Amino acid sequence: MSVCESLATRVDLECVTETLDDVCIEESFRIYLNNEFIGELVATPYQLEELGAGHVVCEGLASGVSGVQVSGDEIRVHAETPDEKCTTKSSVTIEKEHIREVMDSVISEIWERTGGAHCSVLFSDGRLIARSEDIGRHNTVDKVVGYAILKNIDLSTCVLGCSGRQPAMMVSKVANAGIPIVISRSAPTDKGIRTADLAGVTLICFARENRFTVYAHPDRIILHQGL
Repeated sequence: MSVCESLATRVDLECVTETLDDVCIEESFRIYLNNEFIGELVATPYQLEELGAGHVVCEGLASGVSGVQVSGDEIRVHAETPDEKCTTKSSVTIEKEHIREVMDSVISEIWERTGGAHCSVLFSDGRLIARSEDIGRHNTVDKVVGYAILKNIDLSTCVLGCSGRQPAMMVSKVANAGIPIVISRSAPTDKGIRTADLAGVTLICFARENRFTVYAHPDRIILHQGL
């Protein structure tokens, strides 16, 4: 369950009304990696196995996941320790027209109801393979990455689309997962751009309607001649 109803008072210039409003559910979860407590996450309570698997990989704490157990407010991940970090190496490219298709898929049903959720999507070979919504933009990335990990999908073949801005921490998640291309409708930060450049990640932001801005590694984008 991701949404609940809350009693609220709605005020406009002409009247005051009592109403039931849809709001996002927020819960806290304790994360364990190989039986060691590593932190607490505040998240929307669904896709929790995916959240755990993706979180440890996106944070650079694990290179592979062998299992996830969820019990109450505990998420226990069993995983391999990571190898030495390296830059993202992938021959994946994306056509200009496909960038809009990716972003058109970043539609949050929870946001439509509540105005309080982010969304991320994952594409592979031009197909949508995962979509996640959460109150935290970081969690949406963890969840779609976790889905791919649990389904044994090669993340180096994937493109990530997301709704949130792209600071260094978000770009680092993408790099740790080995995803070569990230597309966002929001803005980057200077450190986010530097992180993408150093990690070999193609960073596309302000992707709205028929336009976008590329901040790092534009060589993966296929443009028609004359554009």
